[in-house]
Amino acid sequence: MLLLPLLALAAAWSYGRAQVLLKQRQVSITRGHKSTASLDCIAEGIPDFQSAFIHWYRQVPSKAPERLLYIRDSAVAYDDNSYRNKYSSLKKGTNVCTFTISDINSSDEGTYYCAYWLF
Repeated sequence: MLLLPLLALAAAWSYGRAQVLLKQRQVSITRGHKSTASLDCIAEGIPDFQSAFIHWYRQVPSKAPERLLYIRDSAVAYDDNSYRNKYSSLKKGTNVCTFTISDINSSDEGTYYCAYWLF
């Protein structure tokens, strides 16, 4: 049985005069119950969300965070081409970015989180 913790984070910082807040809910996946996991990054304070760069990271214990991909508009850029079949992302509406992990297995265990900055 695999427990895949997807950490809930809220990050806030100032960008110019506006404050940006990214929120994620905590999600845990047990292998065998689902083969795909999705989590949302809810952004507040990004005026042009669709053209903003939203980055997705994975961190495993004792290692530095690794960026998996980023999305701007509807275009996804992967840090490694092998991630194309494993991870995906899309933007919904004016402030939600969804990240999906496919074919969950034991090597997917880790903490996943979103980040925002101008690229």
